[in-house]
Amino acid sequence: MDLQAFLAHVHRGELIEGGSEAHRFMHGAAQEAFQITARLNTGYRSPEEVRALLEELTGHPVDDSVTVFPPFHCEFGKNLSFGTDVFVNMGCRFQDAGGITIGEGSLIGHGCTLTTLNHAVDPERRADMLPAPVVIGRRVWLGASVTVVPGVHIGDGAIVGAGAVVTRDVPPNMIVAGVPARVIRPTGYEA
Repeated sequence: MDLQAFLAHVHRGELIEGGSEAHRFMHGAAQEAFQITARLNTGYRSPEEVRALLEELTGHPVDDSVTVFPPFHCEFGKNLSFGTDVFVNMGCRFQDAGGITIGEGSLIGHGCTLTTLNHAVDPERRADMLPAPVVIGRRVWLGASVTVVPGVHIGDGAIVGAGAVVTRDVPPNMIVAGVPARVIRPTGYEA
């Protein structure tokens, strides 16, 4: 299996069976991602060096307006997309094998975790994974230590309060908070 075949597999939402060719490919790609993020997280890196390493990690250009503060952890990299003017604060963890898209002007707070793979409930099949993308809209703000689970879409202009666990889609221009995250009120602004 190559990268394009794997990405097509996960974009169709197909199961990644434990021990399968797709599973082995994903684990091999993780080793490359770990090597790149180890370089990113070891010692000081200028903003230009950080972006160059992010380009190596993702396999496509990263706009000069994107800022990521290390340490930054990512287990795949090739299914991660940053819009322009995105800011990712330190200590974030992205599990992007199922796909993560971050829209322009979005702010990702300290220690956020974005996940895109669910494991099987059956203990005999626990190594199986079901991919589901996370999509962060334009001008979204995730507070510190937010967790977003697989398949969640966060609408343009939304704000997610610190420590929230987002288990379902967030409408545009809404503030959500809590575990699980619930709508608190509109932001009062249009993104």
